[in-house]
Amino acid sequence: MLKRTRALVGSLAAAAVLALAPAGAFADTYWQCVPFARLISGVQIFGDAYTWWNQALGRYETGVTPKAGAVLCFKPNGKMRLGHVAVVSQVLTDRVIQISHANWSRIDGTRGQIEKDVTVIDVSAAGDWSTVKVWYDPVRDLGTTTYPTYGFIYQDAQAQRMASSGFSLAQNAAISVAQGAANQMASAVRPGSGPLSMLNQAADSTDRIAALIQAATGQGSSDSN
Repeated sequence: MLKRTRALVGSLAAAAVLALAPAGAFADTYWQCVPFARLISGVQIFGDAYTWWNQALGRYETGVTPKAGAVLCFKPNGKMRLGHVAVVSQVLTDRVIQISHANWSRIDGTRGQIEKDVTVIDVSAAGDWSTVKVWYDPVRDLGTTTYPTYGFIYQDAQAQRMASSGFSLAQNAAISVAQGAANQMASAVRPGSGPLSMLNQAADSTDRIAALIQAATGQGSSDSN
């Protein structure tokens, strides 16, 4: 239990640092999608992203309904031959979610970057999340590319219970530690920028969400990756 708690506190702290850190603070760190998804979700699966689905069977609950904290597992597709994994950060509607993931968009011309709370839309005919469109930062749009997925891998019961209970004391402690780290990072990288201003700069606008909903209904699109 103590080991699990420490792991979750570590994940919360890491997530808070990522949320509050200034743009470019992690430019020297090349993140792969698998270790990032494992860190943030607590789903302890290793190996290439496309192997997660079969590895999860019998170990974790799986399904086609999005839930916060679940891992969305992508099938290999085109140049994405090893698949991809991303963590659901928020469910907006039954066909629109936000995810946090790594090594997807080219940001400032490079991969290995972390993207927090970007939008994914279910475009499958059956509404079962078997085919999705994903926000691609260089074009500031979802694009026309569609990606096949296996579905969602859910956190285990213990992690879900901790999350549903709020886990407030550990969460507050983790965020407090992360805010201190973010303040130090801000002073070094961007003098004068506190965590609140950094968070405001990173926040998605309502206009952006509106644009995504428009894209989901087919009113304008452009190629992604």
